[in-house]
Parts: sequence; structure tokens; C-alpha cells
Amino acid sequence: MPHFVIDCSEQIIKLKSPQEIIQNVYNTAESTGLFLPEEIKVRINPYQYYTTGNTSDNFIHVFANIMQGRNTEQKANLSKQIVTELKAMFPEVPIISINIRDFEKATYCNKDNV
Repeated sequence: MPHFVIDCSEQIIKLKSPQEIIQNVYNTAESTGLFLPEEIKVRINPYQYYTTGNTSDNFIHVFANIMQGRNTEQKANLSKQIVTELKAMFPEVPIISINIRDFEKATYCNKDNV
């Protein structure tokens, strides 16, 4: 269940391979113990065209979509750990951020639920 979608400037995948970035986020999410390893999904969307505060500064933003049930402290820890790892991986990137959104169990559906 957790989905980590990494939006970033295209230059990011020239600094490190997409697989390295994906694996870093996967490993960090797994290390929290909040998720079953086989359920963690990570993907990356590099953007050629974007603006960040009317600049073309490089950026990384992770959208974490997780099933409800984790408390605020757990989610804050997850956010901090992922940003810390990405900051270590990309010290020259000025914008690195994440937000976490909860899926509602009552309204979530996948093919196994049908």
C-alpha cells in the first residue's frame, strides 16, 4: 500500500540514476517499520518544464500516499527520514520536500477488493 511518487526536475536523474533514487526512498520507508516491504511502491516523475518560485532551481518533492492508521508522530518521522536521506544524496539541491496523505480505508479499492 504506500505509494511514494517522486516529482523532480529532470536534472535530478542526471545526478543520480532513477533506480538509485527509488531504492533510497524505498529503503528509507522500509526502515521505519510502518509498512510491509512487499507493499511499498515508489515511482519517479522527472519534469523538463517547471518553475520553482519563478526560478528553474532543481527540486525534489515526494508525495507519500499511505493507508490511514499511522499517527502524526509516525508520519512526521517518515517525512523527516526521507528528506534527510534525499538531502544527503543531493546536498546541492535547494528544494527537497515531502507531504503525506492518508487513504481512507473505507473508500480505497484495488482489484483484490472487487
